[in-house]
Amino acid sequence: MINFIGTYDCKADSKGRVMLPVALKNQMSPVINDGFVVKRSVFQPCLELYPMAEWNILMQKMNKKNRFKKKNNDFIRRFSAGVKVVEIDATGRLLIPKNLVDVAGITKEVVLSSAINIVEIWDKDNYEKVLEETAEDFASLAEEVMGDDDDDLS
Repeated sequence: MINFIGTYDCKADSKGRVMLPVALKNQMSPVINDGFVVKRSVFQPCLELYPMAEWNILMQKMNKKNRFKKKNNDFIRRFSAGVKVVEIDATGRLLIPKNLVDVAGITKEVVLSSAINIVEIWDKDNYEKVLEETAEDFASLAEEVMGDDDDDLS
């Protein structure tokens, strides 16, 4: 399992190509040849970039869902809508498919934000707006998510 670290400001060109920062590209080096999957986020107006191994783990979990339940089929269809396999080219560029650029509202300024084992791809304005909206409640959220005394954090 890979863990990414950092938040990076980048630029997207008119074709949706984003040059990866060297620090992030170096972190990706163990998995870069395996390829990646990019998809729309379930909860936020951004995209998610999965290393292929992480994507395969998620797909194994999804494949256990009973497809004879309509809600499962509906979820799988929506979850996988617009999913694309992508690669990082030899110069370190990621080509974001046009339909996904539109979904995430990506213009020129882009933020690549590590989210443990994936990288979120944001339009910079949307990213800053979401950070502002959640800043006030972050202490409560942190306590609720991470404050369980029964969990061993060491």
